[in-house]
Amino acid sequence: MIEIPFLPEAEEEFLEWVDRYEGEVRGLGGEFIEEVERALERIATFPEHGSPHLVNTRRVVLQRFPFSVVYDILPEGALVVAVAHHRRRPGYWRERI
Repeated sequence: MIEIPFLPEAEEEFLEWVDRYEGEVRGLGGEFIEEVERALERIATFPEHGSPHLVNTRRVVLQRFPFSVVYDILPEGALVVAVAHHRRRPGYWRERI
């Protein structure tokens, strides 16, 4: 996986969804990981490319899964603040930053 740090809460929700998808269909959790890794590669290469989002963050919308990787651009790189499901209340992660 690309070395972009996650806030602990973001990592926890990411891993919960990996487990949930893997529990539904064998291999689906791995496919979710791969899609998040592709988003992280885009963020690492072009941090300003993500769409402006809430609270001065940016986001990359996943192609296959109903999620966005929400991140903050810091002087030393990017920080993932949420792996946000699109059906969840928008901005639920605001207090993390």
